[in-house]
Amino acid sequence: MFASTIRSVLRSNNRLLVSSTSNIVRSNNLRLTNSILINNSNLLRKNYSDHHEESFEEFSVRYEKEFDEAYDLFEVQVFPSPSVIERALRACRRVNDYATAVRVFEGLKHKVENKEQYQAYLEELKDVREELGIDLKEELFV
Repeated sequence: MFASTIRSVLRSNNRLLVSSTSNIVRSNNLRLTNSILINNSNLLRKNYSDHHEESFEEFSVRYEKEFDEAYDLFEVQVFPSPSVIERALRACRRVNDYATAVRVFEGLKHKVENKEQYQAYLEELKDVREELGIDLKEELFV
């Protein structure tokens, strides 16, 4: 959602830049410059989403760094690896948001394909849960 908002703002600013620049260029009767500006803006529009393919490891490292400075943890809905979830939990505790830490596990339970995967995540994150004092939703209401 946030990325689409940024894209729409960039697109509208790009159109404004081209239209205002082309009006100035027309008033000076420099048609060659006008066509160059429009061609450059078309190139920008076509290539704005061009990026290199990243590996799973690069993706995990990028999201781990993202959680180091995350303050709105509800916005992030990706559970790619246990190390990323660990960073999310540590970020929750850093900003003293226990409820979101519990919700991370609840979201994880709904994201995984089966109960075995969920249990594998719980086993791998058991030490982190104990260190940070995070209970599961099932444990809170027993």
